[in-house]
Amino acid sequence: MKFNSTPLAGSFVIEMELFRDDRGFFSYSFNRAQFKENGLPEEIFQSNLSFNHRAGTLRGMHFQIAPKAQPKLVRCTAGAIFDVIIDLRPESPTHLKWFGVELSSENRRSLFIPAGFAHGFQTLTDSAEVLYDMFAWRAPEAERGVRYNDPIFGIRWPMDVSVISDRDRNFASYDPAAK
Repeated sequence: MKFNSTPLAGSFVIEMELFRDDRGFFSYSFNRAQFKENGLPEEIFQSNLSFNHRAGTLRGMHFQIAPKAQPKLVRCTAGAIFDVIIDLRPESPTHLKWFGVELSSENRRSLFIPAGFAHGFQTLTDSAEVLYDMFAWRAPEAERGVRYNDPIFGIRWPMDVSVISDRDRNFASYDPAAK
C-alpha cells in the first residue's frame, strides 16, 4: 500500500499495490502494520456499506464530536464517487479547508479520514457502492453534520445534487464557536 498525504494534515489517499497473475490480482485493502508505520489507527471496529442508486446523490457532511470522533477509511467498491473531507479541528493549520478526490472501483484508491473531520461524497455514477471501515464505534449522541453547500467551506461539487436526504440538506451552517 502506498500512503499519499493530502493537503489536509493527517489524511491520506491510499493506493493499493496489486499482485497480478493469470487469475487477476490480489491486494491488501488494510494492513495493520502499515497503518501503524504511518501513525494511523490499527483497529477497525466496524465496517459499513452504502449503496446509491443514482449519479448525483450526495451524502454528508457527517462527523462525530470528541471524545467519540471517528476516523474512517473509505473506498468505492462499485462505480465512482467524489469523496470530500473538511478539517474541523480548530488547532489545525488546515482548519476549515476541504479536499476532494475521486474514488472508484477502477482506481481502487481509498481515503483515510482522521478524527475531527467532516466527511461526505457525491456519486459520479449510478449504482455506486461505498465501504467505510470505522476506527471507533458509532455514537448517535455525538453525531453532527454541516451543510454540504455552506459558503464558509466553498466545496466545488462536480455535478448538481440529484438526491439528498432531508437531514443532510437541512444541516445548519458551520458555527466555529459551537461545540
